Amino acid sequence: MQMRKLGRSGIEVSPMGLGTWAIGGPTTHGGLQSGWGKVDDEQSLAAMRRGLEMGINFIDTADVYGTGHSERLVGEVIAGRRDEVIVATKFGFEYDERKREIWGGRGDAEYVRQACDRSLERLGTDYIDLYQFHLGGYEGDAEETRDALEGLVEAGKIRWYGWSTDDPDRARLFARGEHCCAVQQSLSVLGGRWETLQVAHEEDLASINRGPLVKGLLTGKFDHDSTFADDDNRRRWDLREGTQAEQLEMFRNVRDVLTSEGRTAAQGALCWIWGLSGRTIPIPGFKTVEQVEENAGAMAHGPLSDEEMAQIDEILGRDSSYRHWGD
Repeated sequence: MQMRKLGRSGIEVSPMGLGTWAIGGPTTHGGLQSGWGKVDDEQSLAAMRRGLEMGINFIDTADVYGTGHSERLVGEVIAGRRDEVIVATKFGFEYDERKREIWGGRGDAEYVRQACDRSLERLGTDYIDLYQFHLGGYEGDAEETRDALEGLVEAGKIRWYGWSTDDPDRARLFARGEHCCAVQQSLSVLGGRWETLQVAHEEDLASINRGPLVKGLLTGKFDHDSTFADDDNRRRWDLREGTQAEQLEMFRNVRDVLTSEGRTAAQGALCWIWGLSGRTIPIPGFKTVEQVEENAGAMAHGPLSDEEMAQIDEILGRDSSYRHWGD
């Protein structure tokens, strides 16, 4: 696949990135598990390096992933090859790095500057390519946050910025800033906020896609009896009834289309995202080298065909007009 542009920045990135939430390790947020269970740092480092070898040049992390641990691992990987990798991280949550606890959030200018400096230190770099506001439903003064980010651009600490939000109005507010180039939104073959993707098209932003595999559900590895470790945030899932059970059934209905043409289920799910729009950049998570290899292998298949996209819409009962972005 060809490289994709990070919105109005013009920066060229691989069609997919490496999402590093899972490799941060166990954390709690408001007393609930927020991590993905125990991790092997050597495996995490090897997996990221393998992704780079396979042509991925975009890594997405956040200061709260493992309350700093994920950023430190990314810092190890990019050491000595900083100019080869486009690094995105996020800010907004308050946390205790030592206790691995996350609580409230802030978006005021002072906090934005402090958070940036801490991330720069952990990443071992003097600039961040894409700095993203992590509080998707922030009710404070978002214009102050945006202006603070413009100040960080002027200071040379970040190159571009964006907002991780599914709200189209919030995405549009940030897009008024000169150096906003992306919105990070939840998006998968099972659904997403189409209006937010529309904003990306109208405002010349990249749509960075979190949850493209729905926390692993679209890999085909789970069934109604699957359970998760106590320190895995998915332990609250009920695959027998409720939202996750419905999603599992939707996946089963479209699985044959996703896995046609020699694709694995995960690869098909990523190829669907590329078929949706030329602005999409999925960032699937991983914990092993094998997972990165499988995900990166989707690039050899490319986007789903128009016919396959239409088949999935028909199976899921969706009107395909949502895919007409007006570009």
